[in-house]
Amino acid sequence: MTPYVVGSFDKWFDIFSPHLTPELIDNFKSIWYRDGKPPAPGQLCKFPEMANFLREVVETNGESVYSGKIAQAIVDLSKRTGGHWEMEDFEGFDSIFHDPLRVNYRGYEVCELPPNGQGIVALIALNILKGFDFGPNDFGTPRTLHLQMEAIKLAFADAKKYIADEEYMTEVSCADLLSEEYAAERRALIDMNCAQDFKAGKPLGSDTVYFAAADTNGNMISMIQSCFTPFGSGVVIPEYGLSLQARGACFTIEEGHVNNVGPHKRPYQTIIPAFLMKDGKPVGPFGVMGGYMQPQGHMQVAMNMIDFHMNPQDALDAPRFCWSDKLNFDIEDHFNPAAVDILVRKGHEIATHNAYTGDYCDRPFGRGQIILLTEDNTLMGGTEGRGDGAIYCK
Repeated sequence: MTPYVVGSFDKWFDIFSPHLTPELIDNFKSIWYRDGKPPAPGQLCKFPEMANFLREVVETNGESVYSGKIAQAIVDLSKRTGGHWEMEDFEGFDSIFHDPLRVNYRGYEVCELPPNGQGIVALIALNILKGFDFGPNDFGTPRTLHLQMEAIKLAFADAKKYIADEEYMTEVSCADLLSEEYAAERRALIDMNCAQDFKAGKPLGSDTVYFAAADTNGNMISMIQSCFTPFGSGVVIPEYGLSLQARGACFTIEEGHVNNVGPHKRPYQTIIPAFLMKDGKPVGPFGVMGGYMQPQGHMQVAMNMIDFHMNPQDALDAPRFCWSDKLNFDIEDHFNPAAVDILVRKGHEIATHNAYTGDYCDRPFGRGQIILLTEDNTLMGGTEGRGDGAIYCK
């Protein structure tokens, strides 16, 4: 456990504890604190309640989460603390197995999960950017950065309006947003000399752990998991050491919005594992953690490998930018300062940061992992220097 993680306990607890009842505060501290304090770096931590949870899951083949003791414990706590859950909410849940969305980017198929996830943001941006030429030496130039920034703003403008639980996307489909015609229409809006605050178009006439794995038999996994905020909602089921996630925060309460909060509905989802293919064959899994940075990181890392001919490690180590809103971008301070000056003259609002120092809130540039299969069937990996990733070979 790193000093950063330990320091986060008190910081995040101070943020969400005012919204918790006394019982929920006691539940949280009973699991995450030891003798009234967060665990110290290097301290051995045991979580027997979580062991109870895992044992119950295994013994019931997962059914306890939806119709057994675990579900009942969550519902009971909800009723005691002012919540609205019923057993029917858990018993009626069903997982969905999706075919990925795909965009052909210069001969490579970039694959992302469909909505309610935000992977389509990366695909919309790449669909726009493939209409421009980039060479291996174009990384970090003012032209490249300006085009990438404008493309990601265009993509988020559409995502914020149209992306929700796919069952509720009746006005605009994923195919509409990813059509070549719509990409050309949105591409034409980019002014090479001026940054813009884009609005959604009309195509018709969305703390994280990511890992990638691959074996010698050709199997590959792209996997991501997150409770949305550190410790999720802050609500803990004490008998199982189970922290409940806070994904409902990605709903909107705007009346009539496609992503408006509702029962039995999945919210806009930020966690998006990605995968790269070429000529119908797998190239490898990749992902970048970090909330709304994720599709931005996917776009930048994919371009680093495909357009700028970087290996996986260089593609992750390269400096990144992150759009926040309107014309505002955070950008890492090891981009060429001259390029940043030109972006400012184009109208981009730029704040520079060092992603390797300071508090996490000051470094929103994501943390990624990559595995690629080379043409000679060698596996090549890259891991994130901004976080605590590692490459493990067996």
